[in-house]
Amino acid sequence: MNKSILYIIGTILIVLVAGTVLIKGNGDSGGNAIVGGSGGDVQKIVLGIKDYNYYPNTVTVKVNKPVSISLDSTVSGCYRSFTIRDFGINKYLKTPKDTVEFTPTKKGTYRFACSMGMGTGTLVVE
Repeated sequence: MNKSILYIIGTILIVLVAGTVLIKGNGDSGGNAIVGGSGGDVQKIVLGIKDYNYYPNTVTVKVNKPVSISLDSTVSGCYRSFTIRDFGINKYLKTPKDTVEFTPTKKGTYRFACSMGMGTGTLVVE
């Protein structure tokens, strides 16, 4: 075989292996959090990044109780632009002190994501 063909095949293999490693991180990151709160307490959630996805990946909260979501210092890039479309939330959380606050009024399962949809997670309202 020609030397340039071997280089091309080698490059393709490297790209495929690197892509597989990156894509593998977008599967189930695990991590379920049940957020409680007594009385009128705010249900506080702090999300990080693990395997290229929000962590914990599934968060459970109580209906009709205020929720506050912040992103820790592991979160960067487009992941800091946090959305929950079903609640009309689309906010850039510049620092770990920035929060998204809302009160879920309907039980159900809702998707949260970065603005590009690369990082995702699930909010379960019980």
